[in-house]
Amino acid sequence: MSLRRIARNFGFALAAVCGFVAVSVTAASAKPIDVVATTSMIADAARQVAGDRAKVTALMGPGVDPHSYRQTRSDIAAMARADLVLWHGLYLEAQLEEFFLDLEKRRNVIAVGEAIDKSKLLSHAQYKGRYDPHVWMDPQLWETVVLAVRDALIKTDPEGEATYRANADKHIADIEKLITYMQSVTKTVPEKSRVLLTAHDAFSYFGRGYDFEVLGIQGISTESEAGLRRVEELVDTIVDRKIAAVFVESSVPERNVRALIEGAAARGQKVEIGGTLFSDAMGEPGTYDGTYIGMIDHNATLITRALGGDAPATGMQGKLAAGS
Repeated sequence: MSLRRIARNFGFALAAVCGFVAVSVTAASAKPIDVVATTSMIADAARQVAGDRAKVTALMGPGVDPHSYRQTRSDIAAMARADLVLWHGLYLEAQLEEFFLDLEKRRNVIAVGEAIDKSKLLSHAQYKGRYDPHVWMDPQLWETVVLAVRDALIKTDPEGEATYRANADKHIADIEKLITYMQSVTKTVPEKSRVLLTAHDAFSYFGRGYDFEVLGIQGISTESEAGLRRVEELVDTIVDRKIAAVFVESSVPERNVRALIEGAAARGQKVEIGGTLFSDAMGEPGTYDGTYIGMIDHNATLITRALGGDAPATGMQGKLAAGS
């Protein structure tokens, strides 16, 4: 959908949507730049890198599914005012892609997920020529996104370059510690138990990076349907391989996971919910789970413990709520 049509639909004048505020970032250097990010993960990266030099707003909060999200009137107004708009790309924000491709012709708009070398991406099961967008599940890939956020901030606010570079280096050092922790705990999961079954196929990069077989009830996009045949196939897998735990997700309804548990129980296989994973959104703002580091620490710790491995209940830094 074009910007002109969107402006008309929402009752905006096109000039209000596309116009720039006639004050340069340099002239207003005392005031933080205004950054709008689509997902909470990108917003967290921007906050970590920008520090006090930017006011960062996330369009999608906890529990929001980016695959089906559509822009609101307030979203359009926020992006019209922003000095920088950051979106993921890689067809994550599927309903917004046409809007952003049009918007970037007129505004400072960057798809930070597109910075990753395509040779490192997994193909999209449903869409030929596209890629699995869930790259944040592998922190090594996410480091590239952090650098893309850094570069976008430098381009927008050159005076802050030294700050942005220093903060990005610190954040990447923290991500490296997270990677070391994940490698350490996930390898304790017994080989026969290294099967991660979730509501939708968001964990393939985690599986590739840490040697887990990943099965999703739905496909890569939550817009895909989980058919009866797919559920029956996964029940067969649970029974045949004696899978003891499956996982729900914070941004996906759990009805399909419940159907698996009931189907396995009907065939004599007891399956428990291993916990709730953060897939397409982080936890509540102001909490440890509401940061990228906390989100991935939560996932890695929960998966490890639920599947028979050894990880501290409170995670890498002792910040997770025990039993979360």
